[in-house]
Amino acid sequence: MADKIKVGIIGLGFMGSTHFRIYKHDNKAEIAAVADVNPAKIKGNWSSIVGNIGDSDNSVPVDMAGIRTYTDGMDLINDQGIDMVDVCVPTFLHKKYIIAALKAGKHVLCEKPIGRNLSDAKEITAEAEKSEKFFMTAMCIRFWPEYSHAYELYRSGKLGKLVSATFKRISPSVHGNSWEDWFMKSELSGGALLDLHLHDTDAVRYFFGRPDSVTAFGVKGFRTDRGIDHAVTRYDYGDGTLIMSEGGWESAKAAPFEMSFQIVCEKGTVRLSELGYKIIYEDGSIDEPKPAKPGMPTGWHVEIDYFLSCVLKGKKPDNYITLEEMRDSMAIIEAEEKSINENRTIVVEY
Repeated sequence: MADKIKVGIIGLGFMGSTHFRIYKHDNKAEIAAVADVNPAKIKGNWSSIVGNIGDSDNSVPVDMAGIRTYTDGMDLINDQGIDMVDVCVPTFLHKKYIIAALKAGKHVLCEKPIGRNLSDAKEITAEAEKSEKFFMTAMCIRFWPEYSHAYELYRSGKLGKLVSATFKRISPSVHGNSWEDWFMKSELSGGALLDLHLHDTDAVRYFFGRPDSVTAFGVKGFRTDRGIDHAVTRYDYGDGTLIMSEGGWESAKAAPFEMSFQIVCEKGTVRLSELGYKIIYEDGSIDEPKPAKPGMPTGWHVEIDYFLSCVLKGKKPDNYITLEEMRDSMAIIEAEEKSINENRTIVVEY
């Protein structure tokens, strides 16, 4: 393989455009092709793209010179000049393009979630296990500098025994922000539970392993047609420790985006909030680490550079997330959905 990975991006929505800009500044990658059903986007007009985090100016036309363009993602997958496919299409289409790309002999990075449901996740990971190429779901919070730093600190044991942990992700409404407003169609997106709250469910899995059961409560059908727009969940590990997460997108569009966490241990508290990232020790001392590396300000940057490095080095991408963990997070989310719908505690079936 050459010094640069030739990347093809399918889907130029919020995440596809975010990934595009990151590849443009990563010397391990060359964007060889893009695909989108919207002809304006593949010509560089991204004015219709809206997101709930970040500050990209989509009013400025994008230079697409030298990049092959397709309106059908399958044509991009069949492009012999592509080494790696980045799948950023709506969730219900993930399985179709991931499996096709793996079968075509491409490495695949897919925006989260891995698929629409656990059944999709199992099909995809089974195909990935058979393939000689690499596959990874872009669970960006696992790579986000503050979360990654907190994970390493917690797992080191330096803070002592866990007392409680809370993860939170609150978004303004994304109604009207997507192709055919697919986020609001719960059969296609899985609602806020799958598209947003999954980040923190996966963070719980990342930090603490598999919970035995979940007890969840939710708001349904306020923004989406009948999906879950807000969820609060307790994860039970059988030891009495309080581990919770909360996420939703039912706030008004003008509301600010929030992502935060607090992990309380015997010897100190780790907290990410609007006041910054802090480690507050029991003796009153406070550390304020700045874990982001130069040129890698977000988890999106880190995950993409990591996957590119794995492809270049021929090293399987399992430092941050394994195929088993991808399936696990989907199993936990489905248990949360069942808990909300049936108003009871649900044992997670992995």
